[in-house]
Amino acid sequence: MSRKATRRNILSVMSSVYDPFGLAAPFVLKAKIILQELCQAKLDWDQSIPEKQKMEWEHWMNELQNLDQVKTERCLKPKNFGIVTNRQLHHFADASMDGYGVVTYLRQTDENEEVHVAFLTAKARVAPLKPHTIVKMELTAATLAVKQDSMIKREMNMELDETVFWTDSQTVLKYITNETARYPVFVTNRLSIIRDGSETNQWKYIPTKLNPADHASRGLDASELTKKKEWFEGPEFLKRSEEIWPSEGVKAPARMEKADDTMSGDLDETHIHATMINKEDPISALLSHYSDWDKLKRGVAWILKFKKMLQGKGKGIDGNSSEMFSLTNKDIEDAEVTIVKQLQLESFPEEMKRLAGHGEDKGVPKRSTLSNLDPELSNGLLQVGGRLQNAQIPSSAKHQYILPKKHHVTTLLMQYIHRRVGHQGQNHMVAELRQKFWVVGAGVLARNIARKCIICRKTQGKAGHQKMAELPRSRVQSDEPAFTRVGMDYFGPFEIKCGRSIRKRYGVIFTCLSCRGVHIEDASSLDTSSCIEAIRRFISRRGPMKEMFSDNGTNLVGAERELKQALKELNQDQLINFHANHGMKWHFNPPAASHQGGVWERQIRTVRKILCAVMREQYLKSYQNEEQLHTFMCEVEAVINSRPLTRCSDNPNDLDVISPNSLLTMKGSTTLPPGIFDDKDIYAKKRWKQMQYLADLFWKRWVREYLPSLQRRQKWLQLSRNLQVGDIVLVIDETAHRCSWSMARVQEVMPDNKGFVRRAKVKTATTSLVRPVTKLCILLEQEI
Repeated sequence: MSRKATRRNILSVMSSVYDPFGLAAPFVLKAKIILQELCQAKLDWDQSIPEKQKMEWEHWMNELQNLDQVKTERCLKPKNFGIVTNRQLHHFADASMDGYGVVTYLRQTDENEEVHVAFLTAKARVAPLKPHTIVKMELTAATLAVKQDSMIKREMNMELDETVFWTDSQTVLKYITNETARYPVFVTNRLSIIRDGSETNQWKYIPTKLNPADHASRGLDASELTKKKEWFEGPEFLKRSEEIWPSEGVKAPARMEKADDTMSGDLDETHIHATMINKEDPISALLSHYSDWDKLKRGVAWILKFKKMLQGKGKGIDGNSSEMFSLTNKDIEDAEVTIVKQLQLESFPEEMKRLAGHGEDKGVPKRSTLSNLDPELSNGLLQVGGRLQNAQIPSSAKHQYILPKKHHVTTLLMQYIHRRVGHQGQNHMVAELRQKFWVVGAGVLARNIARKCIICRKTQGKAGHQKMAELPRSRVQSDEPAFTRVGMDYFGPFEIKCGRSIRKRYGVIFTCLSCRGVHIEDASSLDTSSCIEAIRRFISRRGPMKEMFSDNGTNLVGAERELKQALKELNQDQLINFHANHGMKWHFNPPAASHQGGVWERQIRTVRKILCAVMREQYLKSYQNEEQLHTFMCEVEAVINSRPLTRCSDNPNDLDVISPNSLLTMKGSTTLPPGIFDDKDIYAKKRWKQMQYLADLFWKRWVREYLPSLQRRQKWLQLSRNLQVGDIVLVIDETAHRCSWSMARVQEVMPDNKGFVRRAKVKTATTSLVRPVTKLCILLEQEI
């Protein structure tokens, strides 16, 4: 085969080896190791591989021809074999630093005590890219053996008398047999699988030289594989009596071996110096250990039950009864009382001491937060005295247990009640709590618990926000020609008649960010070329611009679905190159940040309102032709540019209000423009002075009258917590139901020049997104 040695071709050739039972697993493993090395080197799929791997691959390809010589009997029961009296499955597991594998054999014994061993299946896998110790690799191989055993028993239709697992790792056998030690998570997870799928007495030790799975963990050439009889028929000892099988068991640690009286030599004498320390009460330690109210009560209940069992030895208590291995309601109630008592001793020692005393000092001091509850001590527990002794309600609701507000256990209790009442609000939680407990400051605690609840945040949480930013320079820049800095957006579509057919046209609005003037163009389509043509017409009529701002195409508010989809397909690179060639810069708002384009979004609303009014006046359902649509667009543009930018005055002596037309056409209204001019200004050489004077007057009044009106913030007045990397958020999607919004983790934050985060890059389960904080609902804050 003369295919080029690349990752793609190596994977293709390796996958073409059809071997469902794993007969050639050791040989295929060598190809897998080569492919893993290439992946680790991060080579492209069609890039030439290094010389070392190339030589190994060429050797593997030459050996591939020898697979034709791999032949073995696949019959599980020979023709002359008698009636089967015993069937056993034998799984052999082994691992190396390159890989790990499992091979399984079926051992059958007939009525004449003859034994037949047949190859069933094998698996060989490469070691993970993350390096592990050889012990962890051996444990992983043992786990694979248990999984393979489960698969075989599920697929085979024959009864098995016994299953045996073989490994050459003494450490793995000690792991399996030791059920009291605590291991790291990696070991614990795999031991859990092993113990669920097998029994301890099913595991046996085999020397490495006898283990056929050693080939599955290291790999073999095809020519060598044909010579390995033990791979296809199993180790030789399986064909013999069980009495001669490897019997070396797990070596117990030295401290576990019993000393024999016949041992020669004296034992070494060791002196141990120990210091006794006082540990805290176990109940007190449990209070901070658990993170769930129910689990805390059950943990304390087991300790109390074990204590009772120890105290009851020799007094007629049956230690083997089923009651000793289960919890009753009485046990849970006793545990709850114990928790409350311990909590009160830690939080209210002075109050409990004074209530337990005698004389004039009995009672809580006036400065205590419990004084208005008239507390009392009953059976060593602090309870509310109150004024409801005569009420026909349960005693627990009249004399509640008093608990502190700032304690871990109280928080667990309130979280439990919050879940119990179905994530209801503060009042519902406090009402349920006071059926048995009285927490000082329960309302504040309940509100905090509900506010931090992840479920409540998912269903009721509000979108994030940050203090409204200062106006950008493009909004407050004066003394510049109109339309120097522009915001652009599409709106529509509009239907026009072309003969007997109806076609769609779209509007393109350009808004001057300083004087708020608008320019409207109509576009025949939504492709990139049509967009560029509209911009060219705008530049030809209004002059060049320095900057253009627009939405990203994915966050258009109020746009039709067709318009949204088409604008997503605009070639932004082509548009940016067009602007660069004309000395302009194009800025795109982040997706879903429509509020950042409010300057032009508000104008689109005005355009729609005027167009609808014109259509209703003329009783039109669609425009008769393109000329009519273009005329209406120009009329709308004139109306919008005549709108006042400042408050209108009732005093006839005041100057006329300024409007965009005051700068664009120098004819803001029907009245004469401000200023007094004589006959000399009629001449052309003086006319430029009049125009310049009017422009200067517009900008002076713009700075004095209009600009101060932008000073106040309309919303988002307060500073909010900045999003941080690692925060878990909900990505708001206004087109979908809240229950289907995606969860994401904040990967990167994008603060402004004052350090306020207004955009963030988040990672969902499938992709990465850039969203403004107003489209993110925080679920869980990153702990610092």
